[in-house]
Amino acid sequence: MTRLSVNINKIATLRNSRGGNTPSVLDAAINCQKFGAQGITVHPRPDERHIRRQDVFDIRPIITTEFNIEGYPSEDFIQMVIDVKAHQVTLVPDSHDQLTSDHGWDTIKHMDFLKEVIARFKEAGIRTSIFVDPDLSAIEGAKETGTNRIELYTEPFATMYPVDPISAVAPFKEAANLAHKLGLGINAGHDLSLKNLRFFHDHVPFLDEVSIGHALIADALYMGLRSTIQDYLSCL
Repeated sequence: MTRLSVNINKIATLRNSRGGNTPSVLDAAINCQKFGAQGITVHPRPDERHIRRQDVFDIRPIITTEFNIEGYPSEDFIQMVIDVKAHQVTLVPDSHDQLTSDHGWDTIKHMDFLKEVIARFKEAGIRTSIFVDPDLSAIEGAKETGTNRIELYTEPFATMYPVDPISAVAPFKEAANLAHKLGLGINAGHDLSLKNLRFFHDHVPFLDEVSIGHALIADALYMGLRSTIQDYLSCL
């Protein structure tokens, strides 16, 4: 079964919009795992507009499921992930002021940088994943960096899915097959939802994990967090 990691950034966005601690990201993390999620994902950004650095340290000791931290590997981010002893780190090529992740790494261009960063995480015993487009050369490059996994950037699939689902999923299926052949684990995320997740899961082989935040938290506003997580799990 493909694991579901719930990204709780949007809980923090709502909290930060009013100040105080309502809703609590700690309660959200605890409840997500209680309702069946097999992982918690956070993406702390330099401006702390949603998840804050302190949240990262506060969440780690109160959850029993896998803790995945996403972000650009700046020196302070690297040290934070190592200090908090995350189970997995997902490296994204975002600029400091980027609204949301919108592309994968050019693993050939940034090969030396990624090798250095990944070696530090692996020395600390932290599993690494690289955010990539479903581009075969990028996946081959990812293998050379020493990463444990890739995370397929799925927004292009989600955008095209309502028009032509078979064409939308085809490059991701090919990418997953290559990654598996190369011995890489396969994660996926970005704009996956109840509308498209089951189809994606049924057609893309060897998926270890999906990370879903925005759509899942939005669904929970109407259906409740427990029911929403169960519906997402049923797609997997």
